[in-house]
Amino acid sequence: MHKGRKISGGKYVENRKKKSYEIAGQKRIVKIGEEKRKTKRTFGGNKKIFLLKTKSVNVFVGDKKLKKVEIKNVLKTPSNRFLARQNIITRGTILETELGEVKVTNRPTQEGVVNGILVK
Repeated sequence: MHKGRKISGGKYVENRKKKSYEIAGQKRIVKIGEEKRKTKRTFGGNKKIFLLKTKSVNVFVGDKKLKKVEIKNVLKTPSNRFLARQNIITRGTILETELGEVKVTNRPTQEGVVNGILVK
């Protein structure tokens, strides 16, 4: 058989390069500290706000009520216990606040804020 050909005679097509929207961006982590955000231009000229540091969390209290509370500490991260030791906030992280333990319900690196609900 000829080199670079299938048994049937067809050509093997080489894999293409990644397009710019397929390339993974820089990994972002949210830590406890003074508010720090970054914006990035995304597809279609839109903007995405990335949260890099925060010291507060929006907690749902009762029905349709939000309360902004200061974060004291990161207690537990179910996805990776080492993230909790470094005070890194991700989705599902349990935070210690004045109201009690709060579970993060959103992805802070995607939305630019930290939202959570009280854990009983």
